[in-house]
Amino acid sequence: MKSITIDIINEKAIHLLQDLELLKLIRIRKEKAGKKDATDWGRYKGAMSKQPIGEVDQQLNELRIFKR
Repeated sequence: MKSITIDIINEKAIHLLQDLELLKLIRIRKEKAGKKDATDWGRYKGAMSKQPIGEVDQQLNELRIFKR
């Protein structure tokens, strides 16, 4: 068995999928609106790089001083 996620563009597609489910060819699992299977980490790519904790602390202290 394989799982895929699809986006329904047209309501007619829902009826087609329901027909396939009645034929026991597929199983439809509904998920709550706005909920994703997994977080899309791709949009965060490059936002932060791994740094030693000392560097992070130093940068935070510099930002705190600059903010005052």
